[in-house]
Amino acid sequence: MEHWVRQPGPDSRHSLHWLAIAVSFALLLTWSEGLTQTYGLLRDPVEVVKKYVSLDQRGIRLESISWETIKPYVNWKEEPSWGHVMVTGGYKIVDDIKQWEVISMMEVLIPVEYQVLGAVYWEAPGFLPEKQIERVKFRVKAVGGRWRIIEPLLPPHVGQKRMINYVRQAMLQELEPSRLAILTALRDELQKAK
Repeated sequence: MEHWVRQPGPDSRHSLHWLAIAVSFALLLTWSEGLTQTYGLLRDPVEVVKKYVSLDQRGIRLESISWETIKPYVNWKEEPSWGHVMVTGGYKIVDDIKQWEVISMMEVLIPVEYQVLGAVYWEAPGFLPEKQIERVKFRVKAVGGRWRIIEPLLPPHVGQKRMINYVRQAMLQELEPSRLAILTALRDELQKAK
């Protein structure tokens, strides 16, 4: 009776060797990407501020289910319920280290300037125009081997276009005519803000 099991020869050992190297390399890439995504201390601390502010501008904090998305960037344990949202026309992160306040090698204050257009209050949905430049210093500190934003815990600062789209989505889901009228007026006020 013949056995059809092939014995490993020099060619198959060579292939297995290269396969092991390829798998090891893929695992190393996956592991290192994970480290860079979590904002380890080898990265610039301004990167965590850029990511957090960008997500906030896109309205990630408008929904409570999005907490997991911002959790890697902040050191607070939960996102409070906010009674209002700041509507912005844009922001500028000061990435020049000379303009930062360096507290220690593991803690810095990084300024961000928001072009605030006003605020939307949830209780009686309406837009209150308050055009101003709001300068905020984000305290970034090394926590558990990663850069994290320690403070301030601000209400959401959402871009004007995103806020308009958020209100439009609420309008599509609203069935009550009086509530729909309030949302329509809010949308119109947001569109006029400059």
